[in-house]
Amino acid sequence: MFEKRVTKTNLSELGEFGLIDHLTNDIKIVNESSEIAVGDDCAVIDSKGRKVLVTTDLLIENVHFDLSYTPLKHLGYKAIAINLSDVASMMGKPEQVTVSIAMSSKFTVEAIEEIYKGMKLCCNRYGVDIVGGDTTTSTSGLMISVTAMGYAENNDYVLRSGAGRGDLVCLTGNVGASYMGLLLLQREKEAWKANPNMQPDLEGNDYILERHLKPEPRLDIVALLKENGIKPTSMIDVSDGVASEILHIATRSGLGCALYEEKIPVDPATAIMCENFGMNPITAAMNGGEDYELLFTIKQEDYPKIEALKQVAVIGHMTEKEAGVNIISHDNISVPVEAQGWDHLKKKD
Repeated sequence: MFEKRVTKTNLSELGEFGLIDHLTNDIKIVNESSEIAVGDDCAVIDSKGRKVLVTTDLLIENVHFDLSYTPLKHLGYKAIAINLSDVASMMGKPEQVTVSIAMSSKFTVEAIEEIYKGMKLCCNRYGVDIVGGDTTTSTSGLMISVTAMGYAENNDYVLRSGAGRGDLVCLTGNVGASYMGLLLLQREKEAWKANPNMQPDLEGNDYILERHLKPEPRLDIVALLKENGIKPTSMIDVSDGVASEILHIATRSGLGCALYEEKIPVDPATAIMCENFGMNPITAAMNGGEDYELLFTIKQEDYPKIEALKQVAVIGHMTEKEAGVNIISHDNISVPVEAQGWDHLKKKD
């Protein structure tokens, strides 16, 4: 999936500071709050009395991504997008990011430049400034750390802990697609390892592949909710699976929850791939992760407003804590929700 490149420049030819200059010399600042950006010891952000939201994510080669099937440009895009998603999940507006990269000697200047192309593409799309970062060497492949800064006016931000009993649970877009895209890529990698002469069979699966390799933060939903006068009572982005995220909201809010299997949106392409893998689509939807949709709660009186938004589905409601967190199946059987998404720090079998 990599493009063939003629020019290959060793990182040693530029050095750390030359590389930083090479990667950042065309960055244009678009936000007034970015007072001082790349080039000094610190960026200076003028918040003008707004609430500052800060989030960070670390991506490590062979833990969070596999370069055998992840294009570098897509990786750069995703590294930015997942941080912007965290800001969106608090109803904020992202405006700045800092980027730190550790790389081994196997990487060329052009390879790192390709990652930055993806980062710049995502930043340009969502009106975000790269205002600083760091580069260093690594003895174990590639590591990317992105910190994003966003803003919310006054007390407009939303936490995980604000849900109330009877609040409706809402979900944007659809879920499970990213996970099925990952399984497809992993399957084709194993097939290629068994027979290097065989070409990967990825045709017709563009949607689930893009959902995994190049996710989009749902900043459009933040704007849409504000336009329609809807302020969620709680919110989180779906990075580790719907099951994990609804448990976060319920726990932090001191409540239980009832979700309805038939209400959880799954794209047809996801359902088809689940069938190919012999998997129940609800398993991928609840536990797959990396969809970066928004899961949130609203007061019941806001239902008429949310019903008019095609991008959002109401999938359940919050209950008393003693009822627990459950999913109601198609045949009306209540099953406790368990977080089965990937916990990076848990011991693996």
